[in-house]
Amino acid sequence: MTERTLSEIPTLETENYFLRGMTNEDVTDLFAFMSNSETMKFITPHPVKSEQELQATIETSLENFREEKEIPWVIIHKQSDEIVGMFRFHKLNLWHKKTEMGVVIRRDFQRRGVMSEILASVLPYGFNTIGLNRIVGDIFAKNKGSEKLLMNYGFKREGTLRQTDFDGTQYHDTVVFSLLKSEFTSRQTSV
Repeated sequence: MTERTLSEIPTLETENYFLRGMTNEDVTDLFAFMSNSETMKFITPHPVKSEQELQATIETSLENFREEKEIPWVIIHKQSDEIVGMFRFHKLNLWHKKTEMGVVIRRDFQRRGVMSEILASVLPYGFNTIGLNRIVGDIFAKNKGSEKLLMNYGFKREGTLRQTDFDGTQYHDTVVFSLLKSEFTSRQTSV
């Protein structure tokens, strides 16, 4: 039997935010924006419809954490002490040393640099603390803000997955970006 690598979800801190482990008590705050179709337009065409549905999603995320398949955080704005988003490493595989990122930011905090700050904290945690080799960001092709953010952090565009999601009216392409530990380390030493 192997020893668990992840015993608890760490708290990560930036200048204006901190990330703490998601809990079942976060459901109402998360539902307020994760049920909003405009907020979720670049993530899913089918946002959650009820707190009970979101509660089940949170419980699945926490079970995935116990199985070392995911690390789910909520993003807290330090000044207001409000939850302004969620971030997770999902599809986490510690043997292959890879993960994908998932994020939702409350609409009133979008385009305010939240993810620029968060990535400056979660990327070193992923690569240096838990020893990942590859971090993926896959986004809807029309999500130009996230594309710019990923490229600013050195993520490389790997390709487009055609018509991966259907919103009831049209199909959406997904663009896959990745950052390798060697690329991350190289950027850190050149700064």
